[in-house]
Formats: sequence, structure tokens, C-alpha cells
Amino acid sequence: MNTNIEKEFSETYQKCLDLGIAQQIEYDKFYIYSIITHSTAIEGSTITEEENSKIFENGVVIPSRSLMEHFMNTDLKRAYDKCFDLAKEEPIINEDFLRNLSAIVMKNTGSEYYTATGTVDSSAGDFRRFNVRAGSNGPSYMGYEKVMPKLREFCEWLNKSRKLIGKEDVLRGYRLSFDAHYNLVTIHPWADGNGRMSRLLMNFLQIERNLIPSKILKDQKEEYIEALKMTRETGDLNVFRNFMFKIHTENLKEEVKKNLQVAEKSMEQKSEMTIFEEPEEKEKSRKLRR
Repeated sequence: MNTNIEKEFSETYQKCLDLGIAQQIEYDKFYIYSIITHSTAIEGSTITEEENSKIFENGVVIPSRSLMEHFMNTDLKRAYDKCFDLAKEEPIINEDFLRNLSAIVMKNTGSEYYTATGTVDSSAGDFRRFNVRAGSNGPSYMGYEKVMPKLREFCEWLNKSRKLIGKEDVLRGYRLSFDAHYNLVTIHPWADGNGRMSRLLMNFLQIERNLIPSKILKDQKEEYIEALKMTRETGDLNVFRNFMFKIHTENLKEEVKKNLQVAEKSMEQKSEMTIFEEPEEKEKSRKLRR
């Protein structure tokens, strides 16, 4: 691990806590809207944060965006709402947990696949029963026959790790969430939606520990894909951990910057306030002082 990266992250994270950013009114809501927007943008959505706010708050349809893009975002929003509810219960994470979450994420954008081993309905959260690869010419993911054994192994490791790491241990909590993200997307259990699900699970693990959820911006996609690739090639989880700590630090610094700008603007407005008192009010004040 890169101790300098983690040290810088810890200092930035503490600054966020000191400023009380996460406790501000409706901060969680709009921060999650941002996470959703960027997670779907990585998968091809062109809906903006401002547009998603209108979609989520008012149920509007953006005419210039496709129906598929709307569904990608509204379904992921429902999945995040579900995660906030589940986080209070600290549930066991198993195949059913992951299948049910995936069914929410893929509800309106999933497809049915007819294979020699049977029908797979990704809109129902079904795990794949056929082989897939990254893109049209990319490397293949593990064979479908290995998916279920590997998924059970993953869930067993994850539940054990959740119990062993105390909620006060911020760095180890983040490392666990980053490792879970990497491992789930590497297993690639579904025909589609693996990226969204892996980022969702990462955020769920952070939410249940009351950590500020990490997000990957659409502009960081290329670096994100490269970090996943390099981690697979080297077998070193620290590659992905360092990447995630680095971009989480960068994104939190932006949150701190925005917060300070808002505070500064508020102070400026207060300093420009004029106070006018009507003459009769002054007269009343004098009488009261007598």
C-alpha cells in the first residue's frame, strides 16, 4: 500500500468531518444523485446531475434523453434507496442478497438470454450461465461454471471481514469496500450491470459504516478501467486500492472547496446586509428602556 496516498486521504477525510459536510441539510441526497449520475455515465448514460435531480425529485422526462437512460438512472436510484434501508440491518451478504439488488438495478434495462443451459433473465438478477468477455475483443472473464463457487467464496470472505473490522477503523473499512468492488467485478456474475453492482456494493459497505461514499467520475473512467486491468495483471490489490484512495481524496477535496466557497459567499452576503429601523420603532425602544 502507498502510505502517502492513505495519509493524504486521512487528512482530507478529517477535514470533511471537521467542516460537518456530511451533516449538512440534504447533502446525502444530492451526493448520492451525483454518484448515480456518474455510475451510469460510465456505462453510457448522458443524463447530467441537474437532469437527474429533476427526474428524481419531480418525475420529469428529459426529452433529449433516451428511455433506456432514464431507466438506468431511476432503477439505480431505487437500488441506492434499498441499500440505505438495508444498511441499518447489517444483513448477511449472500447470493440472494446480490441477486435481489441486481434485480432492482436491472429491472427495466435487463434482457433475457437463451442458452444451452437454460434461460437467463438479467432483469430478475439471474446469474450468467454463459461466458462473457470485456468488450467485443477484450479478455474473457472466468468461465460461467466457476461463477457460483467463486461467488459463495466471495460472500464468505466478505461477511467474515465485515465482522473482523471495527466500524471505527476508517482506512480498513474503505480498503474492504474497494477490495469487494474489485473482486465482484472480476467474478462478473451477471450478463450485464456488473460495474453498477460492484460500485453499489462498495458504497453499501461504506454506508453501513457511516463512511462518506466514494464515487468514480465519468472523467475518471479511463484511469478506473486501467486500475482494474493492472490489478488483474499484477495480482496486487494495492493497485486498485491506491487508485480508489487517490480519486476519493481528489473528489473530497472538491467537496471541501465547494463548502468553503459557499461559506465565504454566505459571509459576504451577511456583511452586505443593511439594517433599517423605522422611527416609531426607535421611539418604542426608548420608552421601554425608561
